[in-house]
Order: sequence, then C-alpha cells, then structure tokens
Amino acid sequence: MNRQGNTYTFIYAVVLVVIVAALLAVVSLWLQPQQNENVENEKRRNILSAVKIEASAETSKELFDKYIIEQFAVNSKGEKITGDAFRTDMAQEFKKSCEERLLPVFVAQTDNGVKYILPLYGTGLWGPLWGYLSLDEDKNTVYGAVFAHKGETPGLGAEITTAPFSDQFVGKTIFDNEQLISILIKKGGNASGPHEVDAISGGTITSKGVEAMIRSYLSCYESFLKQK
Repeated sequence: MNRQGNTYTFIYAVVLVVIVAALLAVVSLWLQPQQNENVENEKRRNILSAVKIEASAETSKELFDKYIIEQFAVNSKGEKITGDAFRTDMAQEFKKSCEERLLPVFVAQTDNGVKYILPLYGTGLWGPLWGYLSLDEDKNTVYGAVFAHKGETPGLGAEITTAPFSDQFVGKTIFDNEQLISILIKKGGNASGPHEVDAISGGTITSKGVEAMIRSYLSCYESFLKQK
C-alpha cells in the first residue's frame, strides 16, 4: 500500500483512534472502582460533617459505621419504604414530585445525642446545589449544615460551602407551633429571628437557591419530622 496516499493515511488514523479509545476504555474500567470509592468517601465525609464529625478519606468509612446507627428511606407521608438511603440518586429524585420521591434519612448517635441527617438537592445560579441538614432529636432544632455546588461563582455564591455561612444555621428552628417555617435567608445582614440567617454578600441568587432547596425538601420530610 502506498504510504503516501490518502487511503493509507485514513486507515492509519482510524486504527490509531480505535487503539486509543480501547486503551481509554480499559483505563476507565480499571479506575471505576476507585472512582466510586472516592465518591462514596466524599459522601460519608459530608454526612458526618453535618453532625460536626471531621473525617478524612481514609477514616470516613470507619467513622461513618461508628456514628451512623441507622439509615432508611421514607415517603412524603413519613412512612418507611424500601430503598437504599446511601445510594439514592438525589439528582434523579429531585426531578420527581414530592409524593414520588424516595427521601433518605441518616440517624447519628453523637456525643451530643441522637441527630437526624437529611440530604438536600436544588439549583443555584449556575447549576445544582446539594447538602445535608442535621436536626436535634426534637426534629426541629438545626444541629449542623453542610452545602456544596457544581458551578457557583468563586468568592460569591461559592461561599455557601464556607463555615461563616453554614454555621449560621446552628440552633435555628424549622417549626413554629407545629407550623413548618423552614429557614429564611435574609439579604443585607437583616437576619435576626429564630428561623433566619444572612445571605452571602454578592451571592443573593445562590443564597435564595439554598433557601428554596431547604424549604422544598423539609416540606417533603414534614410528616416524618412531626413524628415524635
């Protein structure tokens, strides 16, 4: 075959692409278990962080198994249903109505008593938001919160991941005389009530996305939270 011809060049390019694609596929399959483990470790760390337990990638499974004493799923009526709480795809559940969602619950036994950890999912300015909110045994008082995002603006909306924002939620309450209030995020440093926190300066839309996310999911969990 003429190595200077177009046919040879075309065949050579096709073979090269196939070989590279095959190698990439093999590497991807080889790394998949480790990638999955990394994702699960990060999820365990976030859940533990919601109850103020710091863990590394190496210690996350051990600490998760130690402190998380129960995990289950409920429906919007507060009834336990079949489902894997840890492996629930929150992005997919978010697309469903409240009545159709599988709602995970993680129960932690901490040095400060039993805490209920609820996963959250919503949308910000540029993409999805998610996080975990933990409540005291009264299922009303916030014990801890952790938030994450995919593409919010650094220095602005992305500040939802920082302690100065999430620490504001500690001690806030979500009910007022059995009425679900959720958590209100106030612009301009005006937060003062038992259900209010301050928005991120310059990140109002992302802050409101967090507010909407919490309100949306707490309304789905309301029946469960009212069970004493």
